[in-house]
Amino acid sequence: MYHRFSVAPMMDWTDSPCRVLHRCLTRHALLYTEMVTADAVLHGDRMRLLAFDGSEHPLALQLGGSDPGKLAQASRIAADFGYDEVNLNVGCPSDRVQSGRFGACLMREPALVAECVAAMRAAVSIPVTVKCRIGVDDQDPETALRALIDACAASGVTVFAVHARKAWLEGLSPKENRDVPPLDYGLVYRVKHERPSLTILVNGGIETLEQADEHLRHVDGVMLGRAAYHNPVLLAEVDARFFGGEQRDLDAAVAQYCEHVERELGKGARLHTLIKPMLGLYNGRPGARLFRRHLSENAPSHDAGISVLRDALAFIGQRRAA
Repeated sequence: MYHRFSVAPMMDWTDSPCRVLHRCLTRHALLYTEMVTADAVLHGDRMRLLAFDGSEHPLALQLGGSDPGKLAQASRIAADFGYDEVNLNVGCPSDRVQSGRFGACLMREPALVAECVAAMRAAVSIPVTVKCRIGVDDQDPETALRALIDACAASGVTVFAVHARKAWLEGLSPKENRDVPPLDYGLVYRVKHERPSLTILVNGGIETLEQADEHLRHVDGVMLGRAAYHNPVLLAEVDARFFGGEQRDLDAAVAQYCEHVERELGKGARLHTLIKPMLGLYNGRPGARLFRRHLSENAPSHDAGISVLRDALAFIGQRRAA
């Protein structure tokens, strides 16, 4: 059920502090890590790459790679760390992933992707899912998307998050690939209609919860990216709107996050990394500009403590339970 609403994996954004803040705002939405390559999991600092706060569940790790054996090993490590799901990235268009033969370029190799997810599923008992585009470059999306989904479904994958844009690996930057290629939600809707047994989520260009509601008339779930990061307060409505829960009180959520910040500072974390996902929290509200300015000017200091955050919150005029 948690696939009904999720926050997309976003490089440099959906780190652990971001996810903890989002979890303070919604108890039920599925959260994703930034993409981590299988090689990094196997050979890098696993605690730095994979550790997370226990409050972040339900939580999925997104992996990048194209070697079935390495992805299987990385998936097993993720399961041992306690992740609720492993997701294979078949959508990132950056130069780095192209050179490593993973990400969106794998849209051209559905058989290889199917081999990868089959190996991952054999290695773990937690769900293995796929996030993809509708195609790349000169591919026909009507054919490319169905080919990828059908190949992976034959390997047992049942959940697909589809960014409803092509990725242009030649001629567009990763940033342009998030906006320039036209959206084709209709194709995603048709694929869901044709394959009712699969769980299909739509991603790309969704900015409001009202838009999410409209998409849910056609697919099983919605995945928000930049809107959730730049305007995280909208997540406070997610539980009530999509999961039959209660709307989260913003003051209570901020107080909860402040407690987390204070604990992490006590472990040696730096304030500026902890407050980064908060900068858009009060967009459009009185005092928001002063809130952001105070944090931007004072949080980078090496000895910045919780008082910097408390002083910033005073500009909002809310009752501070922190």
